[in-house]
Amino acid sequence: MSLTATQCTILMGPNVTVPLPATMTEAIQSIEVTHSDNQRSGFQIVFTVGRCGSALDYSLLKNPLLQTFNRVTILVVFNAISRMIMDGIITHVQLKPSSEPGASTLTVTGEDVGVLMDREEKIVEHSAQSDVIIVNKIIASYAQYNLVSEVIPAPVADAPSPTDRTPVQHGTDLDYLQTLAQRYGYVFYIATGPLFKVSTAYWGPPKRVGLPQRALAVNMGPGSNVASMHFKHNALAPSIVSSQVQDRSTHQVFPVTTFASTRAPLSRGAAVSVNPRQQQLAHAHGLNYQQALAQAQAQTDLSNDQVVTAEGEIDAARYGEVLQTRALVGVSGAGETYDGWYYVKRVSHTLRRGQYQQGFTLTRDGTGSTTAAVIP
Repeated sequence: MSLTATQCTILMGPNVTVPLPATMTEAIQSIEVTHSDNQRSGFQIVFTVGRCGSALDYSLLKNPLLQTFNRVTILVVFNAISRMIMDGIITHVQLKPSSEPGASTLTVTGEDVGVLMDREEKIVEHSAQSDVIIVNKIIASYAQYNLVSEVIPAPVADAPSPTDRTPVQHGTDLDYLQTLAQRYGYVFYIATGPLFKVSTAYWGPPKRVGLPQRALAVNMGPGSNVASMHFKHNALAPSIVSSQVQDRSTHQVFPVTTFASTRAPLSRGAAVSVNPRQQQLAHAHGLNYQQALAQAQAQTDLSNDQVVTAEGEIDAARYGEVLQTRALVGVSGAGETYDGWYYVKRVSHTLRRGQYQQGFTLTRDGTGSTTAAVIP
């Protein structure tokens, strides 16, 4: 599928994926891909379908490449740079017949490889294993799907003795990985790459450090590369924890208090410093003091992550790059209050012939820029 300065290639298959034949590629109406830092990424491909003569069924509907649970890889070559924007599994196929010539469509929908982690509910004991060991073990069990791990150590090392307690998993592997991540204010997601047809299972804090992407420029006349953009400031979001916990080991009662987010600041005026909401520790039962403090800090960090939210849309041809989710990006032209660095929480890709648009959601911890300029 060709677009201006853009080439899109789709590969499908049950085990080994192969490029779609020209007849299928020509039938594509649109491609949509959505990435998020705390939800499964998804895709949707819409084909134009039809029956020839006395055919009993739509030929495309019978194509073995479009069977559910087949692997799908979507590549975008943009300005001579190839990026894999989806490595997923077909989960739904929808036929929409129409009496109008050429108006019948077949829609193929799917999710990233994480959907395979959500197929079996389990009750599993993880005796004498820390959360990080459990996470690595679960991810390793999906290596046959070309899934590699990137696991960041938890802020608290906790390898419980079998005589003390035994971690027990109730639910699917995906549910448990996300539950363990939330304890520390972490995220779990499946990202494409780093190699072709390989995906990375990331368990760790949101990536709010590193080299930012090219800035999103708004309200800058010919220099603008954003089609639309709006900002929201939620002053009620930030919170701190002021609570108590009875240490599981010593049975002593200790105060558990947080004062600010421990994330790398993206704004000059972190909102937690202005009238934050005071909360109790959400899950204090059965913890020692170090675990309770780590979970309290996670509550505070998560509450401050989305004090300011920016949403908008860009034309990829004007932006000149593929905006990547789960990374940093600069904003310019919005004024001192909302310019500066943001964390890219969500990106959607919409591809049609002659058109490549991206929608985005950015977040940060408050207003005011921490830098005088961003990368143009």
